[in-house]
Amino acid sequence: MKIVAPNFALGAIVKHRVYDFRGVVFDIDGEFANTEEWYQAIPEHLRPRRDQPYYHLLAENPESYYVAYVSEQNLVEDGASGPVGHPKVPELFDRLEDGRYVFKQPVA
Repeated sequence: MKIVAPNFALGAIVKHRVYDFRGVVFDIDGEFANTEEWYQAIPEHLRPRRDQPYYHLLAENPESYYVAYVSEQNLVEDGASGPVGHPKVPELFDRLEDGRYVFKQPVA
């Protein structure tokens, strides 16, 4: 199986192509790595391919904050829309720089 390089880096601000939410990337899987139950719960006509990067996002929509797991094909860059308001952003990231969050450096 071929591993595809991700199009979005850690700290990137992205939004979903179909659903009304956006978020910041805090982890990346090179291919689908969630449960089969999770995958099968997606309506078949919307189900993304498994052989692509999947992103863990600190996500937000107009109603709430949560963690999302999203395929690359369903994301687009959204750094120009400003910061993400998720309350966990300050725990993982130091600052917003050029439309991307910078991870906090571990304290030595």
